[in-house]
Amino acid sequence: MCEDDDRGAGLGRRALFVTGAAAALTLGSVSFDNGPAAAAASSQETKTVRGTLPTGSPDYVYLPVEVPSGVRELHVAYTYDKPTVPAGTVGNALDIGIFDERGTDLGGRGFRGWSGGARSEFFIRADDATPGYVPGPVRPGTWNIALGPYTVAPEGLAYEVTITLTYGEPGKTVKPIYPPSRAKGRGRAWYRGDCHLHSWYSDGRRTPAEIAALARAAGLDFINTSEHNTHSAHAHWADQAGDDLLILLGEEVTTRNGHVVALGTDPGTFIDWRYRARDNRFGKYARRIREAGGLVVPAHPHATCIGCNWKFGFGEADVIEVWNGAYTPDDEVALADWDGMLVASVRANGGRSWIPAMGNSDAHRDPDPVGRPQTVVLADDLTREDIQEGLRAGRSYVAESRTVSLSFTAVGGRGEHAGIGERLDVDRDDPVTVRLEATGAPRCTVRFVTDQGLLHTSEPLSVSGTDTVEWRTTAQYAAYVRAELRHEAVITSYPGPLAAFTNPIFLGR
Repeated sequence: MCEDDDRGAGLGRRALFVTGAAAALTLGSVSFDNGPAAAAASSQETKTVRGTLPTGSPDYVYLPVEVPSGVRELHVAYTYDKPTVPAGTVGNALDIGIFDERGTDLGGRGFRGWSGGARSEFFIRADDATPGYVPGPVRPGTWNIALGPYTVAPEGLAYEVTITLTYGEPGKTVKPIYPPSRAKGRGRAWYRGDCHLHSWYSDGRRTPAEIAALARAAGLDFINTSEHNTHSAHAHWADQAGDDLLILLGEEVTTRNGHVVALGTDPGTFIDWRYRARDNRFGKYARRIREAGGLVVPAHPHATCIGCNWKFGFGEADVIEVWNGAYTPDDEVALADWDGMLVASVRANGGRSWIPAMGNSDAHRDPDPVGRPQTVVLADDLTREDIQEGLRAGRSYVAESRTVSLSFTAVGGRGEHAGIGERLDVDRDDPVTVRLEATGAPRCTVRFVTDQGLLHTSEPLSVSGTDTVEWRTTAQYAAYVRAELRHEAVITSYPGPLAAFTNPIFLGR
């Protein structure tokens, strides 16, 4: 499983045992025998470890490193073989991160960073760290390099890890500064946001400054940071916030059985990801997200990449990300699946407990557009709590860009009124008029969808994209109504891609 370096990696025998984290193994430790002498000379020490992981390896393999006192900086570099494999066979992909002397137990007390497969090296010291990693003192004790064999080729995954310790006086640890939890809003109004974004603090390629500029250009009022399996970016967004842009902090918790966005957690919150659905641990970490003031948002639930589609069920979800980036067939499946959940909620409790939907860009790098799509939420003001409350209540719709605006209402025969995410309190046979006012959607078709299915399709809107569509129904005929705006179909037997969709209005007492 692991081999000594020919310069003496200090591994001794091939120690291999199960750790406290789910589906993980620990290798024999790497020691630095000259630590005190090297520290006195303010020098460096380097050790290299080589090994091969077989197919069927556990999700995480830990390489312990015995860090002596006097270390100023820890640096890790790694490489691994990427052999050509036959079509239909997975190749090698190896992620990496690190835990400090506090250990690798689930919960992340010792977590110091994760870069997945985005980087081939990283460093940590008191005053700085590679993006994705948390600065702080390199204290003596057993640190653990975390290797994540995401996929392994049939011939195995041969890797090499090089650890370099630099000795000397540590730098000064900087106290983190976080963005404020409120911006200058417009009172109760519709606010636009994108809550799934990646910077160079995980596998994105944009800086926070570049993302903030693109968010403003896209007409956004708020964004949420969501780096893969790290909270290290939280302390790097304060300079980008302003009266015109609220910046929420979070994480994309990237497990082997799906991804979940922790939306708007307290600054500095880390949510562990090292479990699968079969481990029955997700509920604990969903509660941890809520305890930290965040929302639990399963992301791209029907994505086709390995480990990306959601397998934990939706019992813990506050909101579901139904539309992720460019609208594709997996989004269409997610939309249909979510609609089925709405039907189930009507059957179970009359729609009084349901899970709202949202959409986000999941932008990583050029040319990924920020704010396409974006969620438009009715909130009392532009604060973390108010935006989250609007999302949780389903007072929102999803638009492909800032140019699309909707007003969606239902009115009863005696003047009763309800908007998106609300209930129109009418008797089953009372007449109800559903009205959608749209701007910025030229030649789009409006569709009204109910628990019975698609019940009304409009003629294409005018070339100006500004129109009103009405439909009359009753609560007996439609337990809820939601609206979709679709572009013209490319294939006539299929609906066109979405330009926008709303959360439902429920009808009946």
